[in-house]
Amino acid sequence: MRAKFVRMPKYPECWESCGSCASGNVFILEILVKVGDEVDFDDTILVLETGKVALDIPTPYAGKVVAIHVTEGDTVDEGALLVTLQTD
Repeated sequence: MRAKFVRMPKYPECWESCGSCASGNVFILEILVKVGDEVDFDDTILVLETGKVALDIPTPYAGKVVAIHVTEGDTVDEGALLVTLQTD
């Protein structure tokens, strides 16, 4: 068993050129998993609010949620640690 860390992905390139959907703070609107949940690759683990749009954040790994490092309402930067998974 290994630990895998799910981090805030790189913001889309269009946010830098246009920026309209990224206006305001980027914060966690809803966390969709809890410790002990099993997730599959590409399952949505949380929803971000960017001021203009809600954005689903999927997991790049399958595994069991062993830690959640953020709470609803937190602002998050690119690369921020979101969730730790235990994988096979």
